[in-house]
Amino acid sequence: MNKFMRTMTAAAVMAMVGFAGQTMATELVVVSWGGAYTASQQNAYHAPYMKNNPGIKIINDDSAGSAVAKLRAMKQAGNTTWDLVDAVASDAMRLCDEGLVDVIDHDNALASAPDGTPASKDFGDFIVSECFIPQIVYSTTFGYRKDKVSRPMSSICDVFDLKSFPGKRALEKKPINNLEWALICDGVAPSKVYDVLGTNAGVKQALAKLDTIKSKVVWWTSGSQTPQLLADGEVVVGSTYNGRLFKLIEVDKQPVSMLWDWQVFDLDGWVVPSGTKNKAAVMKYLKFATDTQRLADQAKWISYGPTRASSAPLVGNHNSLGIPMAPHMPTDPLNAKTTLLFNYEFWADNRDDLDAKFNAWLLK
Repeated sequence: MNKFMRTMTAAAVMAMVGFAGQTMATELVVVSWGGAYTASQQNAYHAPYMKNNPGIKIINDDSAGSAVAKLRAMKQAGNTTWDLVDAVASDAMRLCDEGLVDVIDHDNALASAPDGTPASKDFGDFIVSECFIPQIVYSTTFGYRKDKVSRPMSSICDVFDLKSFPGKRALEKKPINNLEWALICDGVAPSKVYDVLGTNAGVKQALAKLDTIKSKVVWWTSGSQTPQLLADGEVVVGSTYNGRLFKLIEVDKQPVSMLWDWQVFDLDGWVVPSGTKNKAAVMKYLKFATDTQRLADQAKWISYGPTRASSAPLVGNHNSLGIPMAPHMPTDPLNAKTTLLFNYEFWADNRDDLDAKFNAWLLK
């Protein structure tokens, strides 16, 4: 042993060991949607997990909106830098079909319900892909500035009524939901929307209806944009996720009301990118983050319904507001009088084609 090592104090040695331990922490890059949604995940899942597992550091990435394209690029480059991705169900199905995410053995990988019910039964029909771990039921719906309209908006078709409700609208810059709403407001029965949308004539019909408001549309690409546009008074009405509107109305106290008419129900959940270098750590985290209590806990921060049957009875009050969260869920009977169930298989099969047609229409 050299003189330097002999003269080092025990404290100095421990400090070096501690420093080395810190540098060896496993970093998990978790891709999600940002804003209030990522904050709800941070509070319900990430923070408590890191507290109990100091060797894990979770890094949030807000790129979920472009996850399909980026995972395709990572596979082509042979370099997967993400560990876990939050994806809507239709994207999860596409990613699974393309071999970009791993198949999950739900019953072996995930926690059972407190009464012993296997995870696959607890999640039930929400498992729409063998690669998908459902997390929340949410809806895409509209909020409107109640101080900027002559009367309350009550119909989805009010969005297309520029005479009665003048002003700018905020719509997501993609065909999903916009084409469905356009067809409904052009006289297509909601039960026939996907049949019609599966034809070239149906796509043209939907785009023609959107043409009637195109000049007044502000296009958004992130779920945080519509709440900000509404808060700033830059739009009269805009679509976004119901949880974002809940925060805008109940937490931020903005003069905004919900327009639940023909809200579109959808699923969101986890997929594990094929090629992640931290697979074992990811699966350990997922077992915690998708258990019954954690899914119920997320509803303390945002108004999305948990996908486990065993979680629903545990949904209580908002963490800071103290208000009951159940009436703010998209599945509440008063909110769900008219709903459109997002057709996962249709969009998994047709998304690339309709993206191309929609983007070509945007450029006209």
